[in-house]
Amino acid sequence: MTRIGFAYNQKPEQEEAPRVGGEPESARPDEEPPSSVVATPSPSATSAVAAIAASAPSSDEYAEWDSAETIDAVANALGALGEVIRLEANTDFPARLHESKPDIVFNIAEGLLGVNREAHVPAICEFFGVPYSGSDPFTLSLCLDKARTKEILAYHGVPTAAFALVRSMADFVALRSRIRAVHHVTSPHVVPSERPLHLPLFVKPVHEGSSKGITEKNLCRTASELEHQVGVLLETYRQPVIVEEFLPGNEFTCAVLGNGNDAAVLPIVGMNFDALPAGALPIYGFEAKWLWDRPENPLNIFSCPARIDEGKRQAIESVVLRAYNVLGCRDWSRLDVRLDAAGAPNVVEVNPLPGILPNPEDNSCFPKAARAAGLSYDELIQSCLRLAADRQGVALQGRRAPARKRRAVASA
Repeated sequence: MTRIGFAYNQKPEQEEAPRVGGEPESARPDEEPPSSVVATPSPSATSAVAAIAASAPSSDEYAEWDSAETIDAVANALGALGEVIRLEANTDFPARLHESKPDIVFNIAEGLLGVNREAHVPAICEFFGVPYSGSDPFTLSLCLDKARTKEILAYHGVPTAAFALVRSMADFVALRSRIRAVHHVTSPHVVPSERPLHLPLFVKPVHEGSSKGITEKNLCRTASELEHQVGVLLETYRQPVIVEEFLPGNEFTCAVLGNGNDAAVLPIVGMNFDALPAGALPIYGFEAKWLWDRPENPLNIFSCPARIDEGKRQAIESVVLRAYNVLGCRDWSRLDVRLDAAGAPNVVEVNPLPGILPNPEDNSCFPKAARAAGLSYDELIQSCLRLAADRQGVALQGRRAPARKRRAVASA
């Protein structure tokens, strides 16, 4: 029987934080795409956000790690294809990997420390010559660096918003010369890292995922707001901050399965910000996740397949697949896309270790797209492992998940 190593990081158990009104609060999974759009929240929404912020957990250190529920669900799915060996990605991981000698490793470990943390498990697998699923160490480190990702995309002509990288407040002096209050058309030949930055702007830590460091305060309408929030993020996360020009169009999340020319985009997930309370910022960020989108009362914020015409779908899929292949993604990834003022899709972020929460009520986008394509959760996990095994010549045994009617998905 095939020996399948399963690499993961499990969230530590935390005490429940109180909800506004005193009811128990369990943190929502934080793995959906951040947005950068303009709106003014109502006073009631602002006061509610302030109230929940005062009682919410103060640290998002483990936001990227997986719950026991997700880990068990993945292990169960893998069990149909072989013997599953759980390998938690802690300090004992190298020794246990070497001792257990799996035929292949299914990797969802996000790591904890350093800008290359998502690359630790695959790098160790390569050291021991063990095949593994997903992207290689270089791509994982590249995609965790939002600025480097955008530079590579821009070099290859993949649309992405204008941006700047601020490593310290000393950089802000030079940045001020690029800030514009009035929008002017910029030559497409000017690379995104050198274009003027038109207010409003959106800021976020450059090396974080899972919406870590993303709140409504990150939307800056003036240069003074920008300077303040950049300073806050530099101090809090101890890493450079990326400043991006906002994209005013609709937002989409795209799940990709496959490799090279065979990679395919599953049904696109669209954001329905009309589902948010009146006066709230039209983003699926801190407020929506903590206040309004609850497992017991989920918001109808996602539509899958997205309600777009065929031309727009093809345009989004084309940009997504170009980015996927340019960055060297393998087996699966989630890419976030927003439309610019002209309606053209721009890549916002790329996540080669996508969130895969098994409970449909958790609004996890990759499994949501898979369900819309006719894939069960087990089939999604098994598909990723089979793609990795086929790519590396590893024979898998065991049974397949029960067949279901599948929708066709577009391929490059």
